[in-house]
Amino acid sequence: MKMVKIFDTTLRDGEQSAGINLNVEEKLQIARQLARLNVDVIEAGFAIASPGDFAGVQAIAREIKGVTVCSLSRAVKADIERAWEALKEAEDPLIHTFLATSDIHMKYKLNKEPDKVVEMAVAAVKYAKSLCPKVEFSAEDATRSDWNFLCRILGEVIKAGATVINVPDTVGYIIPSEFGRLISYLKENTPGIDKVQVSVHCHNDLGLGVANSLAAVENGADQVECTINGLGERAGNAALEEIVMAIKTRAENFQAETRIHTEQLIRSSRLVSTLTGKPLQHNKAIVGTNAFSHEAGIHQDGMLKNRMTYEIMTPESVGLSQSEIVLGKHSGRHAVKNRLIELGYNLTETEIDQTYQRFIELADKKKEVSDSDLEALVRDEVYAMEDRFALDYLHVSTGNSTIPTATIRLKKDGELIQEASCGDGPIDAIYKAIDRIIQIKVKLDEYNIKAVTSGEDALGEVTVKVRENGNAYVGRGLSTDIIEASAIAYLHALNKISRSAKQKASPIFT
Repeated sequence: MKMVKIFDTTLRDGEQSAGINLNVEEKLQIARQLARLNVDVIEAGFAIASPGDFAGVQAIAREIKGVTVCSLSRAVKADIERAWEALKEAEDPLIHTFLATSDIHMKYKLNKEPDKVVEMAVAAVKYAKSLCPKVEFSAEDATRSDWNFLCRILGEVIKAGATVINVPDTVGYIIPSEFGRLISYLKENTPGIDKVQVSVHCHNDLGLGVANSLAAVENGADQVECTINGLGERAGNAALEEIVMAIKTRAENFQAETRIHTEQLIRSSRLVSTLTGKPLQHNKAIVGTNAFSHEAGIHQDGMLKNRMTYEIMTPESVGLSQSEIVLGKHSGRHAVKNRLIELGYNLTETEIDQTYQRFIELADKKKEVSDSDLEALVRDEVYAMEDRFALDYLHVSTGNSTIPTATIRLKKDGELIQEASCGDGPIDAIYKAIDRIIQIKVKLDEYNIKAVTSGEDALGEVTVKVRENGNAYVGRGLSTDIIEASAIAYLHALNKISRSAKQKASPIFT
């Protein structure tokens, strides 16, 4: 079996999705989970793009072990230097530099002749190689490039020291049979290609990202670049979970395997969905809530007789538990700690104490606390950052013949401030009251509610996306009271805006 590497670019290309803005701690949470998932490469960001991107790449490079950590850079000396500055403390760093190679990009974007593009690519790879032992070169818009020119430029960057060459379908244009032929052609006609890894990066503009990636694997690609939940520019990237499970389920067809711990796929998907504020469609392959649900009578009958009649993989293989261990108010700290360890959380004793206190509070309100509840508590309590604004008191009056009114008291920089407001509904009234206290002008773009678990006493999670000066910020709130969760989510987003403004006043470069 050939080992196919999984290059995860959720934190770089995935974060470029419209409306996603992760802070450093959120990026670290995702990186830790990607390490548990056992991806081969984490593309942690585009270091020169912003101080926040640099800080994110650097934090991941410093902490995450056992995986290659990568930063993107243009084929420009300043970009490459910035990438290396962020990566240099990584256990296994990789500089990923790129340059467009299609006629349309060279003419209209680069305004360069092909010979000059080759010269720039070679210079960039040589410089990156002088800093870092591992260098990847991407031929941007490769699938609309002249095949012979691709062979030429890739051959030259291999000579210059590239250890990985990447063939991106940047605009999601190619179809699987054509992409398979391209990969075969490059492997047969590019000088030195047998000495490096061949990678592919497929976008999903025509819904073919996964199919194209798999066609490349069939034709000799060594690495696939993809994202959790298929996040990415425009229509997104090839979805990691779909590629991995296709290879695992049809291993005899691909004669290939990956190192991915597939039991971590569901947790990875849910974490990314929660932190990015991008909910999954219910029928999403592998990780959607309906992926292993059967409603039709014929299907149910077949499932009862033999699960393989309608399931080509087991729920357990992707991390769905058939029966979750349920904890209650009589469960002790030791039981909660053990369950957290089983769920993959490596917390300090202080963090376990914090989570346990929230667990006891929740257990008093609920009959049972499930794994999903516990994971939500960890995300909300342990990974929450210090906030400037905190909810102290909330009262809402509403009804079908009453004007919705909210009275709210916030702790703002340690001072208690109270306001009241009316609105079109209870949530609108709360948000207007908060706006009066905080005085940050924002536009509410999205408001989503979901139950973390089932039942009348389900823990509810609210996700909001607000926009301030053109920048989007996602906030999350968790409570058995959805009104309270709504207030917490809005405050979470406003606290991010406050932190962002503070960082801009004093940029973090190291």
